[in-house]
Amino acid sequence: MPGISLIELVSKELGLTAPDVPLYKRLKSAIEAAIRSNAVKAGAVLPGERVLAESLSLSRVTVRKALALLEEEGLLNRRHGFKTEVGSRVEKSMSTLTSFSEDIRARGMVAGCVWISKHISRPSPTEMMALGLSANANVIRMKRVRTADGAPIAVETSTVPTRFLPSPDLVRDSLYEALEARGFMPQRAIQRMRSRAATSEDARHLHCEVGAPLLMTERRCFLPDEQIVEYCETRYKGDVYDFVFELQR
Repeated sequence: MPGISLIELVSKELGLTAPDVPLYKRLKSAIEAAIRSNAVKAGAVLPGERVLAESLSLSRVTVRKALALLEEEGLLNRRHGFKTEVGSRVEKSMSTLTSFSEDIRARGMVAGCVWISKHISRPSPTEMMALGLSANANVIRMKRVRTADGAPIAVETSTVPTRFLPSPDLVRDSLYEALEARGFMPQRAIQRMRSRAATSEDARHLHCEVGAPLLMTERRCFLPDEQIVEYCETRYKGDVYDFVFELQR
Protein backbone atom coordinates (compact mmCIF):
# COMPACT_ATOMS: atom_id res chain seq x y z
CA MET A 1 0.00 0.00 0.00
CA PRO A 2 1.27 3.59 -0.65
CA GLY A 3 1.74 4.40 3.05
CA ILE A 4 4.17 1.56 3.75
CA SER A 5 7.07 2.90 1.65
CA LEU A 6 6.58 6.39 3.09
CA ILE A 7 6.62 5.06 6.63
CA GLU A 8 9.83 3.15 5.92
CA LEU A 9 11.45 6.26 4.46
CA VAL A 10 10.33 8.45 7.34
CA SER A 11 11.48 5.90 9.91
CA LYS A 12 14.92 5.83 8.29
CA GLU A 13 15.13 9.64 8.17
CA LEU A 14 14.09 9.89 11.82
CA GLY A 15 17.07 7.76 12.74
CA LEU A 16 19.38 10.25 11.03
CA THR A 17 18.06 13.40 12.73
CA ALA A 18 19.67 14.99 15.79
CA PRO A 19 18.13 13.60 18.99
CA ASP A 20 18.22 17.00 20.74
CA VAL A 21 15.67 18.42 18.24
CA PRO A 22 12.00 18.23 19.33
CA LEU A 23 10.42 15.04 18.04
CA TYR A 24 7.67 16.74 16.03
CA LYS A 25 10.27 18.84 14.20
CA ARG A 26 12.33 15.71 13.47
CA LEU A 27 9.21 14.04 12.05
CA LYS A 28 8.43 17.13 9.99
CA SER A 29 11.97 17.11 8.55
CA ALA A 30 11.79 13.39 7.80
CA ILE A 31 8.50 13.68 5.88
CA GLU A 32 9.77 16.81 4.11
CA ALA A 33 12.90 14.94 2.97
CA ALA A 34 10.75 12.18 1.47
CA ILE A 35 8.64 14.74 -0.39
CA ARG A 36 11.54 16.84 -1.69
CA SER A 37 13.41 13.76 -2.91
CA ASN A 38 10.35 12.92 -5.08
CA ALA A 39 10.05 9.58 -3.30
CA VAL A 40 6.49 10.74 -2.60
CA LYS A 41 4.83 12.39 -5.58
CA ALA A 42 2.58 15.43 -5.62
CA GLY A 43 -1.02 14.41 -4.98
CA ALA A 44 -0.08 11.23 -3.13
CA VAL A 45 -2.28 10.49 -0.10
CA LEU A 46 -0.51 10.15 3.23
CA PRO A 47 -1.52 7.60 5.85
CA GLY A 48 -3.77 9.01 8.56
CA GLU A 49 -2.53 10.40 11.87
CA ARG A 50 -3.37 7.20 13.72
CA VAL A 51 -1.55 4.98 11.20
CA LEU A 52 1.53 7.20 11.22
CA ALA A 53 1.56 7.39 15.00
CA GLU A 54 1.20 3.63 15.51
CA SER A 55 3.66 2.68 12.74
CA LEU A 56 6.35 5.09 13.98
CA SER A 57 5.65 4.58 17.71
CA LEU A 58 4.82 8.25 18.17
CA SER A 59 1.96 10.09 19.83
CA ARG A 60 -0.80 11.48 17.65
CA VAL A 61 -0.04 14.94 19.07
CA THR A 62 3.51 14.70 17.70
CA VAL A 63 2.23 13.60 14.28
CA ARG A 64 -0.44 16.31 14.23
CA LYS A 65 2.10 19.07 15.02
CA ALA A 66 4.48 17.85 12.32
CA LEU A 67 1.72 17.71 9.70
CA ALA A 68 0.57 21.19 10.69
CA LEU A 69 4.06 22.60 10.03
CA LEU A 70 4.18 20.91 6.64
CA GLU A 71 0.76 22.31 5.80
CA GLU A 72 1.90 25.83 6.74
CA GLU A 73 4.80 25.52 4.29
CA GLY A 74 2.51 24.30 1.51
CA LEU A 75 4.01 20.81 1.34
CA LEU A 76 0.77 19.17 2.43
CA ASN A 77 -2.89 19.89 1.79
CA ARG A 78 -5.23 19.03 4.64
CA ARG A 79 -8.94 19.64 5.09
CA HIS A 80 -10.97 18.60 8.10
CA GLY A 81 -12.61 15.27 7.44
CA PHE A 82 -10.58 14.64 4.28
CA LYS A 83 -7.34 12.86 3.52
CA THR A 84 -3.93 14.53 3.66
CA GLU A 85 -2.26 14.93 0.26
CA VAL A 86 1.22 15.94 -0.79
CA GLY A 87 0.99 19.47 -2.15
CA SER A 88 1.98 20.51 -5.64
CA ARG A 89 4.19 23.48 -4.75
CA VAL A 90 7.04 24.00 -7.20
CA GLU A 91 10.41 25.40 -6.18
CA LYS A 92 12.13 27.72 -8.63
CA SER A 93 15.79 28.46 -7.99
CA MET A 94 16.76 32.03 -8.83
CA SER A 95 20.43 31.16 -9.26
CA THR A 96 20.09 29.18 -12.50
CA LEU A 97 18.38 29.82 -15.84
CA THR A 98 15.91 27.01 -16.42
CA SER A 99 12.68 26.68 -18.35
CA PHE A 100 9.27 26.02 -16.82
CA SER A 101 9.33 22.50 -18.29
CA GLU A 102 12.69 21.76 -16.66
CA ASP A 103 11.46 23.03 -13.28
CA ILE A 104 8.34 20.88 -13.38
CA ARG A 105 10.15 17.74 -14.54
CA ALA A 106 12.68 18.19 -11.73
CA ARG A 107 9.76 18.05 -9.29
CA GLY A 108 8.69 14.70 -10.74
CA MET A 109 5.61 16.12 -12.47
CA VAL A 110 4.55 16.31 -16.12
CA ALA A 111 4.83 19.76 -17.67
CA GLY A 112 2.21 20.88 -20.15
CA CYS A 113 0.54 23.93 -21.61
CA VAL A 114 -2.77 25.18 -22.92
CA TRP A 115 -2.29 27.67 -25.72
CA ILE A 116 -4.26 30.89 -25.50
CA SER A 117 -2.70 32.51 -28.58
CA LYS A 118 0.48 32.62 -30.64
CA HIS A 119 0.95 34.91 -33.58
CA ILE A 120 3.23 37.40 -35.36
CA SER A 121 2.68 40.99 -34.30
CA ARG A 122 4.24 44.40 -33.87
CA PRO A 123 5.85 44.84 -30.44
CA SER A 124 4.09 46.73 -27.67
CA PRO A 125 5.90 49.71 -26.10
CA THR A 126 6.99 47.50 -23.19
CA GLU A 127 8.30 44.83 -25.57
CA MET A 128 10.11 47.45 -27.67
CA MET A 129 12.00 48.66 -24.61
CA ALA A 130 12.69 45.17 -23.24
CA LEU A 131 13.92 43.74 -26.55
CA GLY A 132 15.52 46.87 -27.99
CA LEU A 133 13.28 46.85 -31.06
CA SER A 134 11.81 49.53 -33.30
CA ALA A 135 8.07 49.98 -33.70
CA ASN A 136 8.04 48.39 -37.17
CA ALA A 137 9.84 45.19 -36.10
CA ASN A 138 8.04 41.84 -36.06
CA VAL A 139 7.80 39.60 -33.02
CA ILE A 140 6.16 36.33 -32.15
CA ARG A 141 3.93 36.70 -29.10
CA MET A 142 2.91 33.48 -27.38
CA LYS A 143 0.46 33.32 -24.49
CA ARG A 144 -0.35 30.09 -22.70
CA VAL A 145 -1.35 28.52 -19.42
CA ARG A 146 1.47 26.41 -18.00
CA THR A 147 0.40 23.23 -16.21
CA ALA A 148 1.90 20.64 -13.88
CA ASP A 149 0.22 17.23 -13.99
CA GLY A 150 -2.64 18.98 -15.76
CA ALA A 151 -3.21 21.62 -13.07
CA PRO A 152 -2.80 25.30 -14.05
CA ILE A 153 0.27 26.87 -12.45
CA ALA A 154 0.97 30.06 -14.38
CA VAL A 155 -0.01 32.27 -17.29
CA GLU A 156 3.00 33.00 -19.48
CA THR A 157 3.42 35.52 -22.29
CA SER A 158 6.67 35.18 -24.25
CA THR A 159 7.81 37.54 -26.98
CA VAL A 160 10.63 36.64 -29.38
CA PRO A 161 11.89 38.68 -32.37
CA THR A 162 11.17 36.90 -35.66
CA ARG A 163 14.85 36.94 -36.61
CA PHE A 164 15.32 34.24 -33.97
CA LEU A 165 12.02 32.41 -34.47
CA PRO A 166 10.33 33.09 -37.82
CA SER A 167 7.11 31.18 -37.15
CA PRO A 168 5.03 30.41 -34.05
CA ASP A 169 4.36 26.96 -35.51
CA LEU A 170 7.95 26.03 -34.62
CA VAL A 171 6.98 26.03 -30.93
CA ARG A 172 5.14 23.01 -29.59
CA ASP A 173 5.28 22.66 -25.79
CA SER A 174 8.75 24.12 -25.11
CA LEU A 175 9.95 27.47 -26.43
CA TYR A 176 13.51 26.78 -25.30
CA GLU A 177 13.62 23.55 -27.26
CA ALA A 178 12.56 25.46 -30.37
CA LEU A 179 15.19 28.15 -29.76
CA GLU A 180 17.88 25.56 -29.06
CA ALA A 181 17.07 23.76 -32.32
CA ARG A 182 17.84 27.02 -34.17
CA GLY A 183 21.01 27.73 -32.21
CA PHE A 184 19.54 30.53 -30.10
CA MET A 185 19.45 29.03 -26.62
CA PRO A 186 19.40 31.74 -23.89
CA GLN A 187 22.47 31.70 -21.67
CA ARG A 188 21.64 34.29 -19.04
CA ALA A 189 18.69 36.40 -17.93
CA ILE A 190 17.76 39.46 -15.94
CA GLN A 191 14.56 38.99 -13.99
CA ARG A 192 12.43 41.16 -11.75
CA MET A 193 9.61 39.94 -9.56
CA ARG A 194 6.67 41.55 -7.83
CA SER A 195 3.26 40.65 -6.47
CA ARG A 196 -0.08 41.47 -8.02
CA ALA A 197 -3.72 40.54 -7.61
CA ALA A 198 -5.36 38.17 -10.08
CA THR A 199 -7.54 39.83 -12.69
CA SER A 200 -10.75 38.21 -13.91
CA GLU A 201 -8.81 36.85 -16.89
CA ASP A 202 -6.07 35.46 -14.62
CA ALA A 203 -8.72 33.88 -12.40
CA ARG A 204 -10.36 32.19 -15.38
CA HIS A 205 -7.09 30.68 -16.62
CA LEU A 206 -5.63 29.74 -13.21
CA HIS A 207 -8.85 28.55 -11.55
CA CYS A 208 -8.44 30.97 -8.66
CA GLU A 209 -10.44 33.81 -7.13
CA VAL A 210 -10.34 37.32 -8.57
CA GLY A 211 -7.90 39.23 -6.36
CA ALA A 212 -5.97 36.10 -5.34
CA PRO A 213 -2.23 36.79 -4.82
CA LEU A 214 0.00 36.11 -7.81
CA LEU A 215 3.76 36.33 -8.25
CA MET A 216 4.64 38.09 -11.49
CA THR A 217 8.07 37.92 -13.10
CA GLU A 218 9.44 39.85 -16.06
CA ARG A 219 12.50 38.29 -17.66
CA ARG A 220 14.84 39.31 -20.45
CA CYS A 221 16.94 36.47 -21.85
CA PHE A 222 20.30 36.96 -23.55
CA LEU A 223 22.41 35.00 -26.04
CA PRO A 224 26.18 34.59 -25.50
CA ASP A 225 26.77 37.61 -27.79
CA GLU A 226 24.40 39.71 -25.59
CA GLN A 227 21.53 39.85 -28.10
CA ILE A 228 18.17 39.83 -26.29
CA VAL A 229 16.32 36.77 -27.54
CA GLU A 230 13.20 36.74 -25.35
CA TYR A 231 11.05 38.90 -23.11
CA CYS A 232 8.72 36.91 -20.89
CA GLU A 233 6.05 37.92 -18.40
CA THR A 234 4.75 35.12 -16.18
CA ARG A 235 2.02 35.23 -13.55
CA TYR A 236 2.35 32.37 -11.05
CA LYS A 237 -0.26 31.15 -8.60
CA GLY A 238 1.08 32.28 -5.24
CA ASP A 239 -0.11 29.16 -3.43
CA VAL A 240 1.76 26.63 -5.57
CA TYR A 241 5.05 28.27 -6.61
CA ASP A 242 8.04 29.09 -4.38
CA PHE A 243 11.05 31.12 -5.52
CA VAL A 244 14.27 30.09 -3.76
CA PHE A 245 17.21 32.48 -3.42
CA GLU A 246 20.71 31.46 -2.34
CA LEU A 247 22.60 34.37 -0.81
CA GLN A 248 26.30 34.51 0.00
CA ARG A 249 28.43 37.18 1.56
